[in-house]
Amino acid sequence: MKKALFEGLVLDEAGNALPVAYVGQDPTYVLVEDGFKYHVDARRVDEQVLNAFREHVQQNEALVSEGVLRLLGRDDLFTKAAVDQQIRHLDQHFAQLFEVGIPEQVRRYLGMLGFSIIINRHGEVVDLKMPSAPIDSEGE
Repeated sequence: MKKALFEGLVLDEAGNALPVAYVGQDPTYVLVEDGFKYHVDARRVDEQVLNAFREHVQQNEALVSEGVLRLLGRDDLFTKAAVDQQIRHLDQHFAQLFEVGIPEQVRRYLGMLGFSIIINRHGEVVDLKMPSAPIDSEGE
């Protein structure tokens, strides 16, 4: 079964969290506006978010790679090559996400960090709030 990737993190323009409902096997975010329920295709919304994420990663590829290496506690050439390869092939990982989803604990954590997606009834992402950390210019 397909999953709505960002369940609990998608809001309407008034700031209300949108529940997920299934139309057949397809997940939708349910937006209520003027008493009408709009079932917005979750995949369409999720793809917009993933595309924004991909663009952000690509624009900051060196920083992302460095951060991953630091998290792994590794700084050798082979690990760097593997990390860089994974970053360049994000689309393959995204495709897998639609089948398995994002674990609830991870979504909850993202929400606590301030991550949210605001959509309109047409399924367009009108705002994407991503948490950011200050850059440590002194190298820790």
